[in-house]
Amino acid sequence: MSDLRIRTMTEADCEAVAGLRVLGWQSAYADLMPRSFLAALSVEDGAADLRERLARGSAATVDLIAERADRTVGWAAFGPARDDDLPPGEAELYALYAHPEHYSTGVGRALTEECVTRCTASGHPRLRLWVVEGNARARRFYERAGFAPDGALAPQTVGDMPVPELRYSRDLR
Repeated sequence: MSDLRIRTMTEADCEAVAGLRVLGWQSAYADLMPRSFLAALSVEDGAADLRERLARGSAATVDLIAERADRTVGWAAFGPARDDDLPPGEAELYALYAHPEHYSTGVGRALTEECVTRCTASGHPRLRLWVVEGNARARRFYERAGFAPDGALAPQTVGDMPVPELRYSRDLR
């Protein structure tokens, strides 16, 4: 993993991150979401959304990039927890993606640990995240990283397909 570099995302990274996100969704959710929905995901729209968010300058969200040989191979975003049922001060991992060619190479683990380190240093007592219930690979990954389901369930639907999400939690103290 010495060849892996983690840094803060810039506007110049938006296209690569959006491409990574689309590829990640199409890979991870191929059997969990409608194919028409996954095929319609747009790198251009995703990049525009990321550029717009960065332009707004929200200091609350932190975006991190993982690079190998100057190629973007991972992305993570975290910030304040958004769920109303949580106590103030908790953090949430909004996004974690590794390029499918880099699964099981330490990219996701390194990004997760950097998020944990930064959240801990900021005094957050817990880090939460949402994961698609049927995404067994992601659930195993998060459980190995010290996260566990906290009992919250969000009954999401994509197209006409149910895609429930489970909330996971990791104590940072």
